Amino acid sequence: MSPAAISRTRGQAMASSTPRHVALAAFELSTISTGVIVADQVAKTAAVDILFAEPVSPGKFVVVFGGPVGEVTASYRKGESVGGANLLDRLILPQCHPDVLAALEGHAQGEGGEALGVIETDAVPATLLAADKAAKTAPIRLRVIRLANNLGGKGFVYLDGTVSDVNAAVAAARAAIGPRLVDATVIARLAESVRDRLY
Repeated sequence: MSPAAISRTRGQAMASSTPRHVALAAFELSTISTGVIVADQVAKTAAVDILFAEPVSPGKFVVVFGGPVGEVTASYRKGESVGGANLLDRLILPQCHPDVLAALEGHAQGEGGEALGVIETDAVPATLLAADKAAKTAPIRLRVIRLANNLGGKGFVYLDGTVSDVNAAVAAARAAIGPRLVDATVIARLAESVRDRLY
C-alpha cells in the first residue's frame, strides 16, 4: 500500500466523485460477517458510495461511505440498527471537510509545510474524525490518511502547515477523539529526505 494514499486494490478502491461527497460515515465492527451485512444494508438503503468495505486486523470489518447528507444519514441509521452490539466504533460527518476525501484518494498536493503533524488512533472512525477536526480548525493541509490494513487495525493522519497551525489542528484533533488516541506529535522543520519518504 502506498504511503501517500489508500491503495486502489480489490476491496480498497476509494470511489472518486464530482462534486465531492458532502457527508461521510464509517462503521467498525467486531465480526466480519456482521460487517458484510452492514455494508450490504448501507448500500441498499440509499444512494451512497461505498468507499471502503473489508476485513481489517485483528479480525474486524470496516465500512466507510459518502454521499449527500440525507442519503448518508439514512444509510448510517440503518447500519447502526443492523450492527447492534457488534459495533465497536462509528462516525457520521454531515459536513465533511473536502480535504478528508482528497487525502483518502491521494490528491493532496503542493509544497510541504514547515511543520508535520502526526495523529495516530486505534479505530478507523476516530482517524476520520481526527482528520476532519484538524482541517476545520486551522488552514493545514491533510497529506495522508491511512486506515487499518497493515497497521494492526489502527489509523493515522499526516498533516502539514505552519508550526502554529499544525499545533492548533493536532490539539483540536486530540481533544475530539479522546480515548481513541494512540499518539500525536508535531515536528517542526521535518527533514526533506524524511518528508519524501512519507508523502
